[in-house]
Amino acid sequence: MVEDRSFAGRLFSMVNFALLALVALVTVLPFIHVVAGSFTTNAELAAKKFILIPTVWSLDAYRFIFSTSTLFRAMTVSIGTTLVGTLLSMLLTSLMAYGLSRRDLDGRRVLMFLVVFTMLFNGGMIPTFLVVKELGLIDTYAALILPSAIAAFNLIILKNFFQNIPDGLEESAKIDGCSDFGILFRIVLPLSMPAIATISLFYAVTYWNTYMSAILYLNKSEMWPIQVLLRQIVVLASGMDYSSSLDSEVPPPEQSVKMAVIVVATLPILLVYPFLQKHFAKGAMLGSIKG
Repeated sequence: MVEDRSFAGRLFSMVNFALLALVALVTVLPFIHVVAGSFTTNAELAAKKFILIPTVWSLDAYRFIFSTSTLFRAMTVSIGTTLVGTLLSMLLTSLMAYGLSRRDLDGRRVLMFLVVFTMLFNGGMIPTFLVVKELGLIDTYAALILPSAIAAFNLIILKNFFQNIPDGLEESAKIDGCSDFGILFRIVLPLSMPAIATISLFYAVTYWNTYMSAILYLNKSEMWPIQVLLRQIVVLASGMDYSSSLDSEVPPPEQSVKMAVIVVATLPILLVYPFLQKHFAKGAMLGSIKG
């Protein structure tokens, strides 16, 4: 019986490993195709439907993308918006999540209901635009940050994580004369680094991928983030009419530039993720245990 169970266990592990490897392969292959397609020629892309290793290597797509001087300005805008937005969002989300995690907070249930309500219903694009306009945020970088400064989902995850911290630690800190802010910044946040890293990654990805907000609130092309500029590059490479400040004199390589755009837009987040990977799964799971 022991040998049968051992054989069954090994068989299950082998089948499980094979299925997971197949799923991973299906997930990774499209991205490999995009990367390979960005380094090949239009002729090869037209001749082959799926490319994993280019026959002829070419940097024309990246040469076209980086030939415009506006790319580095747009990259700076996106990096600055992502850093400032993530820091501000984490500060506001942490403050609100800590308050809602306190069981002695008056009106806590009402506030939580309002937070959850925003996950199901929102004002929509036009009311949000009118609010941003009345606040004088049009053509300002604040319009890319403030409307999405606190995400209800991230707030709930962080609040649930804070609730898992033993109450005895806070009580001991209060006995030692620590204030509420001192408890939050000296005890709660240092113990919540997995959740902080996870939520920070969520916010960073959101700000880095900012597109619609920039289209709605920014009328000046020199203020565009990288996502909007890359879209203009794709339009230019497709031979369509466009209106932008692109000053590239390099002829667009059409299909391969679209794949190169995906690589340029995705690479920064891919470089950041490995440093947060060890905290990512733990933070997401622990934050979802208690309600």
